[in-house]
Amino acid sequence: MLRWTIIFIIIAIIAGILGFGGIAGASAGIAKIIFFIFIVLFIVSLIRGGLKR
Repeated sequence: MLRWTIIFIIIAIIAGILGFGGIAGASAGIAKIIFFIFIVLFIVSLIRGGLKR
């Protein structure tokens, strides 16, 4: 999932450089959402892993 975040950030940077503001904003927004989902799932997996021990 972190891989998808990096891909969308790269798309946003390239679109921003080329002047496609709408696409850059959308890609940055998607990257932000995916990143926060990744963080939440990471924290949940840490908690579940700690409870099993």
